[in-house]
Amino acid sequence: MCVCVWQQPVKQKQKGSSAERELISLFWEHGWAAIRAAGSGSQRHPSPDVLAANSIRTIAIEAKAEGTLTKYLSDADIQQLREFARLFGAEPWLAVRYDKMGWYFFNPEDLKKTPKGYAADILLAKAKGLSFSELIGD
Repeated sequence: MCVCVWQQPVKQKQKGSSAERELISLFWEHGWAAIRAAGSGSQRHPSPDVLAANSIRTIAIEAKAEGTLTKYLSDADIQQLREFARLFGAEPWLAVRYDKMGWYFFNPEDLKKTPKGYAADILLAKAKGLSFSELIGD
């Protein structure tokens, strides 16, 4: 009997890792410390993709690079982000980099509820999403 585990295609995985590294560089360039939690989506315990902090705030981020205009997330993705942030004393944020549109940051409370989880589309990004500068208070 074969136990098969679905794995993200390498190209998607590389796109996600690259986006996370880009986000970490942005934080460092603006005077924040930031780290990437490698393999965050494959651990037993809740773990965000990126942790960033300055002397005032700590932010736990689930980061996504999206080629379409809508990013869908499961209930579990958002619940784990919230749980980690609560235990760590951090603010939970979803970061989505839409192709050719840059980064948008969402408070989980602002995401659209769907039958299977949540969605963050470009219309929501324009209405409720924050730019990187807005997120960090620049």
